[in-house]
Parts: sequence; structure tokens; C-alpha cells
Amino acid sequence: MESANGVITLVGQGLYMALAAVVGLALARILRTDNTLGCLIAGVLAGMLLPAINFDTGLRAHNMRELVFFVILPVLIFEAAWQIEPAVLKRWLGPVLLFSTLGVLISAILIGLLTYYGIDRPQDFPWIAAFLTGVILAATDPVSVVNKLRTGESGEDLITLVEGESLFNDAAAIVLYSLTLGVALHTVMEGGASTGDALEGYGAVTVYFLATFFGGLAVGLVCGLLTAIVVLFLRSAGAALVVLLLAAFGSFYLAERMVHVSGILAVMTCGIVARACLREQRDTFLAHAAPTWEWLSLMFSALIFVIMGLVITWEMFSERWLAMIIAVAAAVGARALTIFMLAPAARFIGPPIPKEWRLVMGWGGLRGVVAVALVLSLPEELPYWWTIQSMVFGVVLFSLLVQGTTCRWLLNKPAVGATSSESSKDT
Repeated sequence: MESANGVITLVGQGLYMALAAVVGLALARILRTDNTLGCLIAGVLAGMLLPAINFDTGLRAHNMRELVFFVILPVLIFEAAWQIEPAVLKRWLGPVLLFSTLGVLISAILIGLLTYYGIDRPQDFPWIAAFLTGVILAATDPVSVVNKLRTGESGEDLITLVEGESLFNDAAAIVLYSLTLGVALHTVMEGGASTGDALEGYGAVTVYFLATFFGGLAVGLVCGLLTAIVVLFLRSAGAALVVLLLAAFGSFYLAERMVHVSGILAVMTCGIVARACLREQRDTFLAHAAPTWEWLSLMFSALIFVIMGLVITWEMFSERWLAMIIAVAAAVGARALTIFMLAPAARFIGPPIPKEWRLVMGWGGLRGVVAVALVLSLPEELPYWWTIQSMVFGVVLFSLLVQGTTCRWLLNKPAVGATSSESSKDT
């Protein structure tokens, strides 16, 4: 009986958050803003309503990580991988890998340095907290930018470059986040390790990082090939969608729990490989795959921002406002420096990136669902978790209210569309 009541309670909690997400989508339509902002507002309103109706959402810090990593992120990563055109991605793979590996590392280090010295309180905000903040904010989510690009006259090359860089960027940032979080937890458990000890810890996990990285790619490759084989064998629209959904969750679970490698990289690779192998079937029985993944991604993205609205508090702004400002300046500045440092080198490993595109990539590198998902999964054992959460929420709000609203002006510049069309023809 208790287990039955637990299931009923869980269903009620899920329905409450889903209803809040629908209200958020309605608010976004009424206010003519992005869905994420509407869902954030709905989450805040839903949180204010909780005491009045005496309802418990069941959200706890100890179960948030499993919800985020095993339920939400696999869908978001697989959907992003499935949307990318394989042929265009192949053309831009060199620059994409450059920005999503070296670029993520540079951005994380820059944000870490700027926040560490900006806050300048080593006892309350040590260097590992600063680097953890940098890793979380290194993950970009230019969904609104990509949507505006698709509705405009921008070519597929610019869209693929922005979307592909974000996908690989997120995967690398999530892997780096997991490793950094492990070091942070080890430091806390040891009662506060010195900088030298922490650096030694990073050296010790280098081999582990490489194993989890390439192991995740290998698992994803195998899962992607098996997914394509099963889909081609079944040749049924409904069955294909079931198999693809199973591949998204299954590849992550297999990699994380059974092989002990990166589940995020496995999901990403699985989605890319399956999409490439099934590219000739996209107009046949797989015609409904893209719309299905779109609404799944919309639902989970909406839920993430509803959860953000539920946990955000006024105390974050009244007590951590200066840390938020420092984080915003660090995130925007680090992203701009990273793009303009690495963009000139892209011509050596792929097509050259026009200067107008660099502006789009720099200012359009919004922080969104992935950054929120990662910061929500921070354990309370870290004494600085609330400070990091406040800083990331501040940056996400800046992305939604400032960057997201001004990107339309940047994308409407004739030079962006013209350069995009010319690049598509040249390549």
C-alpha cells in the first residue's frame, strides 16, 4: 500500500510540474518571449502557490542529480545530435572540435580566474569552486539563437556551426564537470586540501578522464550502429521511435552504470551515428522522428526552467548580487575572448569563419538548460553550492533577458545572412 501511495504521489508531483510547464509556454506566447523565460516565470508562480495548497513537489538536492543526468540530459543531448545534418557537420567538424575541446577548457579557466579573483574570498570561495563555476558556465545553449537563424535567411552552415559547437561543447563541459565535482567532493571530505594536493588529484584523474572520454565515444558508436540496424530491420515508424528513445536512455545507462565511462558522450555519439546511418530514411518511416524529438526536448527544457523557478529565491539577489555581476562579466568576457582567440585558427582545420559569424557565436553563446541542469545537481555537501547556484542563475537570467533579446538585432544584420549564403555556396 505504501508503494502504491508513493507512485500516486510521484504522478501528482510530475503532473504539477508538467502543468506549470504548460502555463509557462502559455505565458511565453502571451508575453511574446522565449519559452524558457515563460517557464521560469511559471516556476516562480508555482513555488509561491505551494504553501497555499500545502503541496510537496518532491524535489530534493540528493535526488536532483539522478533526475538530471539519467532522465533529462539524455533526451536533450540526443535530440540535439539528431537535428544536426551529418554532411554539413562533417564539413565543420574541425572548427567544432576546436571550440568544444580547447575552447571549453580556455573558457572554464578564464571564468574560474575571473570569479576567483573577483570574489576574492578564498576561505568561502576557493579555487576549486571557481573552476567548478567556470566548467558549468562553459556549457552554452543557443537554442533561441538557432531558432532565429532557422526563421531567417541564414544558411545551413552557420546553423550547423552554432548548433554543432553547442552540442559538442555541452558534452565536453559535462564530462569536465563530473571530474571537477569529484575533485571538489574529495577536497571537502579531506577537510580542505591544499592547492598542491588538489592539482595532484587532477593529475591522478587524467588517465581516468581519457578512459571515460574515449570509452564513451566507443560505447556510443556501438549503440548508434545497433540502433540503426534495429530500426532498418523493423522498418516501422512507431517501432523506430521506440528504438530511438530506448537508444537515448539505454546508451547513457550502459555507459555510466555498466561500462563506467561518459554517458553523455555515449548519447551524443549514438545520436550522431544513428542519424548518419539512417539519413536516407528521414523522408520515409522516420519522417516523424524529428518532430517527436522536438516536443520531447521542449518538454524537458520547460521542466528544467520550471524547477529553476521553484528553487530560485529573493535571497540570491539580495545576498549574492555582487557575485552574480562578477559571474555575468566573467561568462560574457570569457566567451568573447575564447571565440576571437580560436576563430582565426579554424581555417587550418576547416572552412574559415567570417567575422560576422564570430559575433554571432560570441554574443549568441547563451547559458541555458544545460548550465541550469548541472548547477541543480550540485550536492549540498559543498559549502559553496548555493553561491555557485546563485551565480549561474544570474548568468542564465542575463542570457534570457539581455543576450536572447538583443541577438535578433545582430542576426538581422545583412552581413550575417549574406556571408552565410556565400559560405554555403563556397563550401
